[in-house]
Amino acid sequence: MEKFYNETVRKLEEEIKELEIELDNSILLAEVIIDLIINCLSDVKQFVVKRGFKNKEEEIYFFKHLKPNILSRLIYYNNIYRIETKMPFGSKKAVKKYFNNELIKIKRYFDNNLEFYKYFRTNSNYLDHKYFIRGKHDIKLSLDTYYFESDQTFSTSHDYKVAKIKANDLIQVYLEGQLFNLKKPMCAKNRITSKSTVNWTGSKTSLIELIYALHANGLLNDGSIDLKLIAKYFESIFNIDLGDFYHTFLELKNRKTNRTKFLDALKDSLIKKMEEQDEK
Repeated sequence: MEKFYNETVRKLEEEIKELEIELDNSILLAEVIIDLIINCLSDVKQFVVKRGFKNKEEEIYFFKHLKPNILSRLIYYNNIYRIETKMPFGSKKAVKKYFNNELIKIKRYFDNNLEFYKYFRTNSNYLDHKYFIRGKHDIKLSLDTYYFESDQTFSTSHDYKVAKIKANDLIQVYLEGQLFNLKKPMCAKNRITSKSTVNWTGSKTSLIELIYALHANGLLNDGSIDLKLIAKYFESIFNIDLGDFYHTFLELKNRKTNRTKFLDALKDSLIKKMEEQDEK
């Protein structure tokens, strides 16, 4: 069971990391990742329904730990999609209120499920035989309506609650990060100008790959210019905010294959252009 699960999740994580590097649009990113996770859950479900479990302990472990790890990501990205698509346009005050209201929803869920939060956070197990065994639900144990609508060959009364708790932790970090960004002052020297009419329409990752390549070759100011200054200059002339470009570069370094995907694509495009002109 665990071997199949670990391999499936490993592939999912690699695909998500690649997408996070390639896609800068958070709404589009969430859409694509949601489809990936749904397919992943479907594969795991088919395996579980076909194979079953060796014993009750294996079943409890799966529904208490393994399934919620995948399901929590689905809940998280679905919420990010909802939050991003419904975000109000306007003042920082309106956006701040919007994010705080989302945090209130998380707090409300916590308050409504306090007993189970305590049970899960303290690694208790005395009710596992009711919470995480299929067909063993107890109506007295605060069941979500979702459970009665779910496929009970692949659901227990509380595996969704565990996933929801894990997802809420991630959503809270996301919301608090957004609120922190709203507080950061926009210094004049770091502000992106809107005077340039040339906009970068590729991905941020591609531009960062180009910047690091130029810096590595010492092609600007004889190699004496700081990387941060290069990044700020490109942000200014191309009307783009590169964010934490160093973190993005680390993601590029950690690619399993094709670390210089953008630069290779540039080379191929230029060669193709030359060949087309030779044919004329």
